[in-house]
Amino acid sequence: MSKFNKTQEQDFPGWYQEVIQKAELAENGPAKGQMIIKPWGYFIWEVIQDEVNKRIKASGHENFSFPTLIPQSLLAKEEEHLEGFVAEVAMVTKGGGKDLDEHLALRPTSETIIWDCYSRWIKSYRDLPLLYNQWGNVFRWEMRTRLFLRTSEFLWQEGHTAHETKEEAITETLHILNDVYEQVFNDVLMLPAFKGRKSPSETFPGADTSYTLETMMRDKKALQSCTSHFLGDTFARAYDVQFQGRDKEMHHPYATSWGMSTRSIGAVIMAHGDDAGLRLPSKVASKQIVIVPILKSGQDDAKVEEVCDEIAANLKANGIRVYIDDRDLRPGNKYGEWEVKGVPIRLEVGPRDLANDVVTMSRRDKSEKTQVGIAGIEKVLIEELADYDQELYKRALEFRQENTIETDSYEVMCDYLKAGNGFVIAPWNGQIESEAKVKSDTKATSRCLLDPQEYPVEGKKCVITGEPATEMAVWAVAY
Repeated sequence: MSKFNKTQEQDFPGWYQEVIQKAELAENGPAKGQMIIKPWGYFIWEVIQDEVNKRIKASGHENFSFPTLIPQSLLAKEEEHLEGFVAEVAMVTKGGGKDLDEHLALRPTSETIIWDCYSRWIKSYRDLPLLYNQWGNVFRWEMRTRLFLRTSEFLWQEGHTAHETKEEAITETLHILNDVYEQVFNDVLMLPAFKGRKSPSETFPGADTSYTLETMMRDKKALQSCTSHFLGDTFARAYDVQFQGRDKEMHHPYATSWGMSTRSIGAVIMAHGDDAGLRLPSKVASKQIVIVPILKSGQDDAKVEEVCDEIAANLKANGIRVYIDDRDLRPGNKYGEWEVKGVPIRLEVGPRDLANDVVTMSRRDKSEKTQVGIAGIEKVLIEELADYDQELYKRALEFRQENTIETDSYEVMCDYLKAGNGFVIAPWNGQIESEAKVKSDTKATSRCLLDPQEYPVEGKKCVITGEPATEMAVWAVAY
């Protein structure tokens, strides 16, 4: 086990920061709230980009790019949206040493500038749908920052689509949630999530309806990991976007927006990590398998190096990212480093192993070492990587199940939440006042409203008021 100053149980935030540092994922920038993402961390983001791009392009979406600076007048056109972000907006007030005639906002999100542009791009129903996505950075002047989770500047993607009908826009919103984000979280990041609609108080500013994936971290808090929003025609009306319909009348298009950010890297750290460091899902690990040659400065060294090269070449031929760690360091130091960085599988190859035609394998999710025959090792390791990923998902799901209760007792709910024991599923009447009471009493919020087909609410009473319930909600203290 690698030695950390903090364990998850002792000081989860301290553990989190220490893991990021020792695993060389990121570090703070020179200004408050900035984040410098190092290669080991940025690779995770590159995989997320690839996986999201693959899925959205398969359904007809294209990428575009918009300016970072947004004129203040554009932000002001949609009052509810601006009000939701005003405390986080950073403004450029000078340019070239002179005061600007109009202040420019560093984009907190891009709906405003994009919909101003759509007013020129959309004229007829034949122009619809617009299925566009942007990869870039956004700025939000956060008061309390934490690497990957809340920083003043972060990387993300933001989809912005326009549709002829309300039904098409809602279908798009749910397609992104179900067929893009949920797939990436389940199949790539190995993170189970509660999926559902946000309450009105948690809905994106200016949106009609917001949907989310909520994941449980190892400290039993919730993390809003991504969102997909049905915007209605709010932005189309604010920016006077109209098109001539099939009926020859003028209409406002319906819109969606959706985003996933580098916060998802924080989710991977906090949901899979342990007191020894990271445990990276294999698909986001820049080095899926590390081979450590055990050299003794003897006649067997050449054979050890030869076998390491052969295994690595065969693994690469099978699409596995493999690295031979032949640095001039003690083997134990190498083991500790790769454990902290969360490499899924480590192989040790030494003269004793070769004498028995085996190598020694260590999986990051297991404490024991096993012997693996060299013959046909590529197939074995590919299967081990797949099993490793499924084990990460299984453990995360079991942890969430063990720390989630369903109750109709407000006393039980409050005691559970205040003790930091995890998630509570409970019936709710959907009223803002009762939601505010839960937050006041426990610091928890409604994370999402669950699908009534999976979590029926018929006949249930609101856990807070005793009135007829309209929703089954997930409640938790969140980041």
